[in-house]
Amino acid sequence: MASGSRTRISNGTRRAVIIAAVMPTSSISDTSPEIERRQVESWRRMTPAQKAALISGLTGAAFAMTAAGVRQRHPDASPREQFLRVAIIALGRDLAILAYPDAAGVTHA
Repeated sequence: MASGSRTRISNGTRRAVIIAAVMPTSSISDTSPEIERRQVESWRRMTPAQKAALISGLTGAAFAMTAAGVRQRHPDASPREQFLRVAIIALGRDLAILAYPDAAGVTHA
């Protein structure tokens, strides 16, 4: 590609690439192709606000499960240490330390 030139990708192509990247292949999926097709159709019918709410809820659930796992593995840790451990998991150690310098004192164990 020439310097400075850009390839335009249509929204439809972009969506197809994103869906292909996150959808399991049928060889490893426990979901039938018909159900997968229906799920994708339901996502396509969702408004942007509905999709944002769905992703927000899933993200919240993922953080809640991460925090529960930290509490289970480190029951004697203070609330701050538990928060820092979640930050390290979610952000990676280096970024967590940049955001929360006291995270540097959290051991890997």
